[in-house]
Amino acid sequence: MALVLKTPDEIAVMREAGRIVAKAHIAMKEALRPGISTGELDKIAETVIRDHGAIPAFLNYPKKDAPNYPGTINASINNELVHGLPSDKRIIKEGDIVSLDTGCIYQGFVGDGAYTYAVGEVPATVLRLMQVTEEALHKGIEASVLPNTIKDVALTIQRFVESHGYSVAREYTGHGVGRSMHEEPEMPNYWSRIAERRGRKNQPLQVGMTYAIEPMVIAGRSDLLELDDHWTVVTKDGSLCAHFEHTIAVTDGKPIILTLP
Repeated sequence: MALVLKTPDEIAVMREAGRIVAKAHIAMKEALRPGISTGELDKIAETVIRDHGAIPAFLNYPKKDAPNYPGTINASINNELVHGLPSDKRIIKEGDIVSLDTGCIYQGFVGDGAYTYAVGEVPATVLRLMQVTEEALHKGIEASVLPNTIKDVALTIQRFVESHGYSVAREYTGHGVGRSMHEEPEMPNYWSRIAERRGRKNQPLQVGMTYAIEPMVIAGRSDLLELDDHWTVVTKDGSLCAHFEHTIAVTDGKPIILTLP
C-alpha cells in the first residue's frame, strides 16, 4: 500500500470525523460506571456516531481467518491490551481500567481514537501506568514534526515508556489513517536493529501525512496472546496495560490533533 498524503481540504474532513470520535468518547466516559456492560457502551458510541452523520469504522471490519468485528468499539479491560469484544455479558466493575477505542467514517474519511479510563478508585500505581501511557502519546505527537522520521517518533515513545519501567507492545502499532482505517505508514512504538533487519521501514515525515499514534503500555513483560475469539489481545503474564490514541496530521509546523472535541 502506497503512502497517500492528504490535502488541506481532506484534512478538514478528517478533523470533523475526529470530532465525532471525540464526542463518542465523551458520551462513553459520562456513562462509564460499575455495573455497566461493554455492550451498553458500544450502543452509546454507535448512537453518537450515527447521529452525527457518520458510520462506525470498526463494525464488520474484516480480518483474515476470523469473523468480522462485531462492534462499534474495542472495550479492553485490565490485562486486555486491545480489541476486546463488547458484550452485554461483560460487566465493568469498581477498580477496573478500561481501554475504549472507536472510529468512524465521515464523508469517506476515518477518525480513530482511544482512551483508558479508571472505574472508581484504583491504586496510585495504576494511575501512574495510565498517566505514563497518555504522556507517551503526547511525546509521540510532539515528535511528529519535520524533519523527523518515523523512527524518531517510535524511539521517543519507547524511551519515555521504558524510562518509567514499563514495556511497549511490539506486535501492534499505530498506523496511517485516511480513506481506510489502516494505511501507510506503520507507526510503531519502538525501534530496534532486529526490526530494521526484518524490514521495518523508516521514512521522513511529510506534510499531509495522517496517522494514528497509539502507545500500548504494559506494566509487566511485552509478551502477548490472542484469545480464542480471534480478536482480544491479552498480556501473557496477566499484567495490567493501558492504551491511548489520537489521529494526527503532519504540517510544516506543529501537528494537528484530529480527534479532539
